[in-house]
Formats: sequence, C-alpha cells, structure tokens
Amino acid sequence: MSTVDFEPTSFGAAVAVRSLGDGTFTADLRQEWSIGGHPHGGFLMALLAKAGVAALAERGEAADPMAVSTEFLRPPAVGPVLLRTDIRKIGRRATVVAVGLEQRGRSCVEARVTVGRLPTRRPVWNDAPALPAEPPPGAITLSSESSGGMFHLAKGCDVRVDPATAGFLVGRTGDPPRLRLWARPRDGDADAFFALLAGDINPPVVFNLGRVGWVPTAQLTALVRSRPAPGWLRVHVDCRSIQDSWFDSDATVVDAQGRIVCQARQLALAPSA
Repeated sequence: MSTVDFEPTSFGAAVAVRSLGDGTFTADLRQEWSIGGHPHGGFLMALLAKAGVAALAERGEAADPMAVSTEFLRPPAVGPVLLRTDIRKIGRRATVVAVGLEQRGRSCVEARVTVGRLPTRRPVWNDAPALPAEPPPGAITLSSESSGGMFHLAKGCDVRVDPATAGFLVGRTGDPPRLRLWARPRDGDADAFFALLAGDINPPVVFNLGRVGWVPTAQLTALVRSRPAPGWLRVHVDCRSIQDSWFDSDATVVDAQGRIVCQARQLALAPSA
C-alpha cells in the first residue's frame, strides 16, 4: 500500500450516494475506510443501508435504517461502485429494500435493509453492558502504525481499546475472545449509519488467541435501535464459539446516554492458529 498522505473524507461524505434516477446509485469506496487493501465490512454495510434509505427518500418518504442483513460475496476494491436498489415491501411501520453493490459488472455485496422510524423515547428495558462513558486513561488508540499499516479507519474515526481485553496489542496471547472499545467519528457526531459501522469496528476477537491475519466476514446482520447521542460510542464484543475456521462475533454498541444503539452479529473465517 502507498504511504502517501491524503486528505481523509469524513464518514458522512464517504457514505454519500449519488442517484442515477432509476433506483440505482453510485458511490466511491475510499482508502481511509478500508482495512489493508479491502473496504471495511461495517462501512460497506452502512453504505448499503444509506442506499436503501435514499431509494425510499426518492419516493418522498423519510426513514432510518433499522436492520441490515448483509452477505459478502467477494471483496470490492477501493474505487467507484454501483448500488442497485429494489423496494420489496412497503409497510406502515417497516419497509424492506434489497440493495446490491456491484463493481466492474460483478456483484460484491448484497443486503436486505429494513427501514422505518427509529424510537425516540427512553427504552422500557435496556440491558446494556457496563462500560465507562469515555475511554480510560490507559486505553490504546488504534492507528495505522499500531496495526502494521492495516487500520486505515484511524484517519476517519477515533478508536480506543481497553488493553485489559486486548492481549494481542501488548504481546499477550490466550486472552478470551472478548473486547471493549470506544469509537467516534473524527468529523461530527455519530449517526445511525456510523452506529452500524461501530458494530464491526473492532479488531477480530480471535486475535486474542494468536490467530492473526486476514479475517473475511461471510455474513453480518445488525439492528439499529436508536439514534446515538453525541459523544463516544462504547462497544462490547463477545464470541460464543470457535469451530475449525469459523467463529461468531457479537457486538453491542452503547451511546453516551447508556442506550443500546446497535447490535451486530457476524459469522467469519479465522486465520489458522
């Protein structure tokens, strides 16, 4: 990868889509929203959700992303992409939009995006994980340098990791596959789309077991529960099972007011031990 500096694009500008007027949109995948040479999976999910919301907006209906189920068929490259949308169901409370991301005539990522109106009242029940509202003094800042030049997202967002849960960052192995971290965009406050990104912003939990390398996601599903309040997003990531090369990863994203704003679950492939 080139080490030439470039002006990073804000998250809001990076997920902007341009309408072609027929249910299709174009967008540009940027280097600063990638991991190594591949656009970040959580960013791609947020982009597809943005296209789904934009398709409904063209019909004169305002909506928020509420659920996104994403299948990763093949990794796209940094550069221009085409997004095709198909409104599959229009409902009073929820509308479903199919969105496909194509590059050079090949389908790369497909999603079902459920859109509606996010709740605004305080939750009746909110079993959020207990994390400090702000990163503790000893939190490690994820950067391109600390990740061997892989974590380009550090140019667009600030991510801090609790070292007590991330042994791989300090040369320790054998920690449980769990992480605690904090995230926020460098430009502006987090919105519902950034909450989707935050649900996949963590380093892979299998790194704690010494299984470090490329970790492709096969399927990622996320629920957006509320618009985030200004401030840090707290992220608690856990794993239930690692079998052969497959593992699961569950992330709960909590805003500065202690509300769960996103829940994400994925199935991914781990590098060999």
